[in-house]
Amino acid sequence: MGTIRVFLSVAVACNWELHQMDVHNAFLHSELTEEVYMKLPPGYSSSLPGRVCRLRKSLYGLRQAPRNWFAKLSTVLLKFGFTQSYADYSLFSYI
Repeated sequence: MGTIRVFLSVAVACNWELHQMDVHNAFLHSELTEEVYMKLPPGYSSSLPGRVCRLRKSLYGLRQAPRNWFAKLSTVLLKFGFTQSYADYSLFSYI
């Protein structure tokens, strides 16, 4: 939150134009780099007991979800020419 407060203070002082981005279901767009398996969801049945699903995309609730989403987001932002802050890796700027 400290970085956000400082950033907004500087933006107001410099009269910068700001844009916000909100991605609904963001974690569902990140791809898993590890092999993650889960039990079959309720409503699905299998004739073979102990059957599981291998996840290819991230789901909410997975410990890997925030890390994978941020990795994908930062890769795309850097490709578009944004610069990642060394002081706060979640802060990207485009000049």
